[in-house]
Amino acid sequence: MAVDVPASSSDADQRFDDTEVRVADRSPVAAEAAGVSRGAAQRGSVTRVVTPTISVRKRLHEIWLSRELLIYLVRTEIKVKYKNSVLGLVWSMVAPAMTLAIYFFVFSILLDNKMPNFVIYLFAGLLLWNLFQLGVLTGTGVVVNNAGIVKKVSFPREILALAAVGSACVFFFFQSIVMVIFMVILRAPPDPAYFPLLIVALIAGVILASGLAVLLSSINVYLRDTQHLIEVVLTAWFWACPIVYSYQTVEAKLGPRHLTWLYLANPMTPLILAFQRCLYNKPSAVINGKLTLILPQHGYLWYAGLVGIVLVIGVVLFLVALATFGRLEGNFAEEL
Repeated sequence: MAVDVPASSSDADQRFDDTEVRVADRSPVAAEAAGVSRGAAQRGSVTRVVTPTISVRKRLHEIWLSRELLIYLVRTEIKVKYKNSVLGLVWSMVAPAMTLAIYFFVFSILLDNKMPNFVIYLFAGLLLWNLFQLGVLTGTGVVVNNAGIVKKVSFPREILALAAVGSACVFFFFQSIVMVIFMVILRAPPDPAYFPLLIVALIAGVILASGLAVLLSSINVYLRDTQHLIEVVLTAWFWACPIVYSYQTVEAKLGPRHLTWLYLANPMTPLILAFQRCLYNKPSAVINGKLTLILPQHGYLWYAGLVGIVLVIGVVLFLVALATFGRLEGNFAEEL
């Protein structure tokens, strides 16, 4: 758990890694998260203070010890969002279905897109993107929005950003149900061979979103424009992913110039392609009487290699985000 460093210059330079404090001085939730019972806390047991100077490994350990608190925050986030709502969690399925209907009307009817089962192709990309966007966008402002808790309660504050991504994962689950319903109605089966790759892509997307959420949530405490800037960045980022258009459209323009790698440098592109390859399962189709390429014409290893690279990037980003968060959280109470 984290404690606020005193403001004096002599105390600010002191490292508290080996300082011991009474568990009774800690919050009951934080004490239980660290594996200490309420009785032990009241008897004045001792434990070590977790400060911004601790290693990333110890931070990961503290997050693991506080996993019950993380689950509680995720449940609270969902309950608060749909509080006093008649439909409740049903909105998590109705909202994406309505959004999908709008996209389908615009691109398939107004723009006369002839891609077969375009709604499946579209939703396959939106599934992962909605998780990523919601997790990053909500996580960026979560520390500032919970200033009262951050200033009064001692706990691993990274959990706030991770809870935002966790709630996005819950919404992802309900949106997946909508996806399955559409696939059954349209009789569009997925490719079972790519299910393992889809799971790895999902894990990579969650880790990538968690890293950005933790990093941006700490920066947003000092630079409040970060939350507004990320909204604009995510909007532009959405159109940089092959969701409402096919990957081959970009490949046809960038391929002859050998610039396809620039498009694949977007970490969300390989993950979305993996989802589309598994769920849409149509690398090519006959459109207007001729064979048209839709997805990359590469084998399993090509997809797996790109997803693996993004997974490594996500893990590195997450570790860097934890280290950065640790260095910045010392003055959270003063900034908030």
